[in-house]
Amino acid sequence: MTPRRTSSTTIPTACLPCILLGLYLLPFLRSFPYFIVTAATPSCSLSKENCRELAALNLNLNISFSNTATAAQDFGHMHHDRPSAILYPSSAQDIVAIVKLAYFSPNNLTIAAKGAGHSIYGQAQALHGIVIEMSSLKGIEVGVHGFGEAAVPFVEASGGELWIDVVKEAMKKGMAPRSLTDYLYLSVGGTLSNAGVSGQAFRYGPQISNVLELEVVTGKGEIVICSEHQHADLFYSVLGGLGQFAIITKAKICLHHVPTKVKWVRAYYSDFSAFTKDQEMLISQENENSFDYIEGSVLDKGKDLNSWKMESHSIEDLNSNVTVESDAPVLYCLELTKAYFVHESNLIGKKLTSLLEPLHYLPSQISIIDASYLGFLDRVHDKERDLRKSGLWYAPHPWLNLFIPKSRIIEFDAWVFKQQLSGGINGPMLIYPLNRNKWDSRMSAVTPSEDIFYAVGLLGYASPRTAPTAKTLMDQNSKILYFCKTKSIDYKQYLPHYVNEDEWRIHFDRLWPRFRERKLRIK
Repeated sequence: MTPRRTSSTTIPTACLPCILLGLYLLPFLRSFPYFIVTAATPSCSLSKENCRELAALNLNLNISFSNTATAAQDFGHMHHDRPSAILYPSSAQDIVAIVKLAYFSPNNLTIAAKGAGHSIYGQAQALHGIVIEMSSLKGIEVGVHGFGEAAVPFVEASGGELWIDVVKEAMKKGMAPRSLTDYLYLSVGGTLSNAGVSGQAFRYGPQISNVLELEVVTGKGEIVICSEHQHADLFYSVLGGLGQFAIITKAKICLHHVPTKVKWVRAYYSDFSAFTKDQEMLISQENENSFDYIEGSVLDKGKDLNSWKMESHSIEDLNSNVTVESDAPVLYCLELTKAYFVHESNLIGKKLTSLLEPLHYLPSQISIIDASYLGFLDRVHDKERDLRKSGLWYAPHPWLNLFIPKSRIIEFDAWVFKQQLSGGINGPMLIYPLNRNKWDSRMSAVTPSEDIFYAVGLLGYASPRTAPTAKTLMDQNSKILYFCKTKSIDYKQYLPHYVNEDEWRIHFDRLWPRFRERKLRIK
């Protein structure tokens, strides 16, 4: 049966050198990891044989050979590798057909699976190959996993669904995922292929620590249901596996019951030591009487202290402007929330006062506002709209995300934030601690070896008209990485992008042999 197309464009005819399966964010080679130098990126179009193989598939596939430029874009806006075709799967079986075609094809067909396209360096692109548009796979269902006291509420979502839609569906039942990202317009499969971190991860761990079960399509084109109880090695390999082991087509994610309101706090510091000590003290308090969300950020002196992360249509009290007088080269903002039900309104003020009492922020430099629970979770979306209007959403975003061990964070601050970036980066600079014991060591994600490490996000936007340029931001990133290397800081890149095997060996460090062995096992 001839594949159904979305246009009448003639099928391209050319050759394609290597088999590549890009899973959400990073590619996957049938024979070995993509970062082996000998695995060249494809440089030409689908071959005649590839087209015949596509036509011979016994499925009514929705494949488009036009408008493929849409799959050559991602959030980074620095790489534009155009595929020859886009698959819009209606089921996991459609993905199986394409993956098997690539696996058994002698013509080295290239495939990449694309979620929300929020990668930075073109990791979900497939030059002259086929991109699988995972957003066409739909399905969200709330249920209960297990029985009796062991029962756990969950939401099962297709890998291409966005977290914002998962949250909205769960909240119809008064629940939400326990761990989320700051920005919710990301795909389920995309964040689970990395880790998924934000200010909730200190208590519940990253998103990958809150998954009950996965449905995946392996590199051989097999649909496998995996969990800690069945096909466990594949389950742990895929979670945080950078797309190297399988395409996530469904995930069962833990839920918990949530209140309807939050008290949203910003407290300001000029002393970095006090700022980090307070954060570390707060993340050690894991009971329900502590804060629910803990994140920090760095503000340059010329920045409006009402940070972009705090903008939200759901904020009820907008009379919360803060002016901080300080001689420090930069300031630090501690962002916290405490969730509560409407019937607790008379008690939340006293509880909040008690929670804030031990902190060492600048006297009187604190802002407290009310927001709906959903409004807080979706707080970044309004800023996205502003960035789209201004054009910055479509500008290059050479972001750098790092995990820095607690023992080196003061040294990192002194050189990076106070010296190199004291003038800002035209975007947020995040810094907040995480507990390593909330990360499952059986998963593929890697962290520094210390019990507490800091997530650092340098989320700069290049400006088409003013500083900083994309080159300026990339040069800053290179200097920071060089500083970490020369100072022997045991850092890890989150959302890593490396170009050779030696760099990947260093990244995985002691876990490299396990990662390599798992990779070879799925050949």
